[in-house]
Amino acid sequence: MRLSELKPAKGAIKSRKRVARGDGSGHGKTACRGHKGQKSRSGGGIRPGFEGGQMPLHRRLPKRGFTNIFKKKYAVINLCDLAKFEKDAVVDAVALIEAGIIKKVDDGVKLLSNGELKHSLTIKVKKISKTAAEKVAAAGGTIQEA
Repeated sequence: MRLSELKPAKGAIKSRKRVARGDGSGHGKTACRGHKGQKSRSGGGIRPGFEGGQMPLHRRLPKRGFTNIFKKKYAVINLCDLAKFEKDAVVDAVALIEAGIIKKVDDGVKLLSNGELKHSLTIKVKKISKTAAEKVAAAGGTIQEA
């Protein structure tokens, strides 16, 4: 058997239904849509979620809370992520993106204290946790607000 000799099994390929091509086709006249009614019309049918005029489920359920449109979205990094950088390197948003630690910066970068910092770094971030700031200072690094 060769690749060029492969073909589907008998009965595996079914010819598509060609509707509205005359009565001789077996799918003529009403074109498989039945007689009259909303679904037989051009452009007919109902939108998703429509329940025949009954109050829809998404309107029956109670609504709770709200979404704060002014919420700040920070790219979060940990101290253990900064092990990639050499001693006395400047770590800012651009350097973090180039290193592949974060993908994008919306409202800034926040540094958390998970992990340890082995050497001193100059870190430029928007926000930093209190324990992370202590660990950076203990390692001899400096923090600048970006």
